[in-house]
Amino acid sequence: MSSPALMAGASGKVTDFNNGTYLISFTLFWEGQVSLSLLLIHPSEGASALWRARNQGYNKIIFKGKFVNGTSHVFTECGLTLNSSAELCEYLDNRDQEAFYCVKPQHMPCEALTHMTTQNREVSYLTDRENGLFHRSKVGVEIMKDGKHIDVAECNKSEKIEEKCQVGMKPPVPGGYTLQGRWITTFCNQIQFDTIKMNDCLKGKLIYLLGDSTLRQWIYHLPKVVKTLQFFDLHETGIFKKHLLLDAERHTLIQWKKHSHPFITFQLYSLIDHNYIPREIDLLSGDKNTAIVITFGQHFRPFPIDIFIRRAIGVRKAIERLFLRSSTTKVIIKTENIREMHIETERFGDFHGYIQYLIMKDIFKDLNMGIIDAWDMTIAYGTNTIHPPDHVIGNQINMFLNYIC
Repeated sequence: MSSPALMAGASGKVTDFNNGTYLISFTLFWEGQVSLSLLLIHPSEGASALWRARNQGYNKIIFKGKFVNGTSHVFTECGLTLNSSAELCEYLDNRDQEAFYCVKPQHMPCEALTHMTTQNREVSYLTDRENGLFHRSKVGVEIMKDGKHIDVAECNKSEKIEEKCQVGMKPPVPGGYTLQGRWITTFCNQIQFDTIKMNDCLKGKLIYLLGDSTLRQWIYHLPKVVKTLQFFDLHETGIFKKHLLLDAERHTLIQWKKHSHPFITFQLYSLIDHNYIPREIDLLSGDKNTAIVITFGQHFRPFPIDIFIRRAIGVRKAIERLFLRSSTTKVIIKTENIREMHIETERFGDFHGYIQYLIMKDIFKDLNMGIIDAWDMTIAYGTNTIHPPDHVIGNQINMFLNYIC
């Protein structure tokens, strides 16, 4: 639902009656001329094909590990599973049942693995006929072509939400809407943070951002707004290095680290100081001035769903351990966002992301955490890009600050 002139938008809610019929409902959050857009992303045959293809194999992505010995190096194939008769290096986390493997290079130990890169493998688990369902013209088809504008009149009934946004609240769907480009929550009283308020909020805070590049966007955005935050050079290279922002005078530290396997990029990234998110959480003592933001999902889309579920359960257990030693630590989950509609549907399509979004909400639903529903937000903003624009990132950060201050 949108009003472009007002820079306003909101997602709708779909109720599936499991008999071929659906109820689509929209809440009229603002007054003025409103348009509705209803897209059929995939027919049920497409959804079934994607689900089968996703869970059929691990080899849609090629992982290449770099082993270094002095001045010489060699690349070998790696993966979450490997079908190889060669000797393998096993990188196991027995507690969380996480495993990663590489073909062992000759004359080098398994400990010599230092970097990783990936590329897409030319493989598809869809038939030619099924592939036809994902042609550009058949994805995201408008199914309400004659939808007219709705004129929403002013409503005198005003219900002011008194309770401020805080961790433990569970956002409904939709949990907010955009108006004049700003995200407005519907379930709690949200403060708009200007630079002065942000400075006050961040004073004395230790903030750990754990996840993918959609969370790395936060650490790029923050110094644009809070000028006292400066990047500290950790002598690492590449965009997937650990990023550290400091304001020594205000005793503020903000750190971003990528999550561990599977991490998909053609750029070479370091595996030194490379941990699964549960292990990273275990390293933090936590206190009332510590906040952790977690997001993962985009890099898990090309792999069978059990990989994602196992990681989510591992993260949940780590958060439970953290709350035992420090119940005042603020933990926030940022869900994954929607992305391009027509790019590599079998590997990275939003069908896979939506299932993960529902799983995340289910696994973390009864923990005392904050949720930033980036899925809901990016539908409302209509971004359809893996890396949402700056104004969307700014509104995500504003929601985060509401949870921690």
